[in-house]
Amino acid sequence: MDELSRRKMLISGGVLGALGALGMSSPAQAQPWTWSPRGSVAGTGAGVDPRWVWDEEADPLLASLLDRGAVPEVNRLLWDWTRNDQELPAGLPGDLRAFMDEARQLPPWADRTKLEIAAEFNKGRGLYLNLLNGVGGGMLSTAIPEEARSVYYSQGGADMEDRVAKTSMLGFAVGALNALRPDGSLVVESVKTRLVHAAVRHLLPKSPGWSHTSGDEKIPISQEDMLVTWHTLPTFAMRRMLDWEVPITPVEAEAYLHVWQVTAHLLGIREEYVPATWKAACAQSDQILGRAMGPTPEGVELTDILLNQLAEQTSPPVGLTRPLCNALARYLVGDQVADWDAIPREPIWDPLVAEAWPLLVKFREGLIPLPAVPEAAWTLDEAARQYILFYLTKGKETKIEIPVLNRPG
Repeated sequence: MDELSRRKMLISGGVLGALGALGMSSPAQAQPWTWSPRGSVAGTGAGVDPRWVWDEEADPLLASLLDRGAVPEVNRLLWDWTRNDQELPAGLPGDLRAFMDEARQLPPWADRTKLEIAAEFNKGRGLYLNLLNGVGGGMLSTAIPEEARSVYYSQGGADMEDRVAKTSMLGFAVGALNALRPDGSLVVESVKTRLVHAAVRHLLPKSPGWSHTSGDEKIPISQEDMLVTWHTLPTFAMRRMLDWEVPITPVEAEAYLHVWQVTAHLLGIREEYVPATWKAACAQSDQILGRAMGPTPEGVELTDILLNQLAEQTSPPVGLTRPLCNALARYLVGDQVADWDAIPREPIWDPLVAEAWPLLVKFREGLIPLPAVPEAAWTLDEAARQYILFYLTKGKETKIEIPVLNRPG
């Protein structure tokens, strides 16, 4: 058995494997947390269920900044803070500066060699990763009740185009060739996102809409919520690429995991929860994704907005039509998630995408000759490029800002 086959058996298992045992449990009926911190980058920890852990450093700080009305000026000062090597702007409140000086540091276990390998891997596999993290991750996020409700009722939910653009900034920063080099932006976008999360934790419990739908969760964006989102990105992407038989060396796989481990640290996820290996990551994903996912009215509405944006604003004549968006999203995340998101079935496009995309991947990887690739594959190829161009462009038009209120109305 070759190396790819061995790793595929360990990590993959199709869409169901990528998403855990969906439908087997719900947040209200969740099984006890059993994932061992021995599988984390820390190698040790208290083993506390991450559903009841938040960010003890950032949360009180952002509550204080919001309560004393300092956030608008902080946003103004941070607007032009864009590079990893850039000094923090003068004039920031002292407590915020002290926090950010610490939060922007890479962990001592960060490996520059692995990070450079990851950058090259992200460059070479960018088409797959951007599609999986963008369309795939977006559709998964709307099928996560706590995340969908947090997005919908927070300030960003009122302008989903702007919200998606800001979210995509972090994803593209991770995948950039210079992600953690001095001229990159991953540190900046991660720290800003951590500040946003802390602000939402303070603001969202005051929203009547969110409080009526939040179930047992009294404070949003717990450590588990962040881990769930994390697994809809690198873990999901790695499993799907292996499903497609994309050749990935052990060194590349380890490096790709590593850049996301560092990102998790920068986002404020405790090291005792950050998986140390793909085996540990898949075990953790299989435990928490199933219990975190399901349908909500908010998720359905957000899905419709996202897919309409994608269909309406990519370039004709080969842009992503809504039926093609539906079929591509369903193919990426599977029928269970697509049904939760109320993504319509497309009798023409669904079978075409399911047949054409794997063949296109195999052709790209030199595994099959050109005559074996159906014509529909090139429509998918160009549509995927249009999608990536659309979100890259949108990401350049906005910047991550700390919210000061919830969704109006």
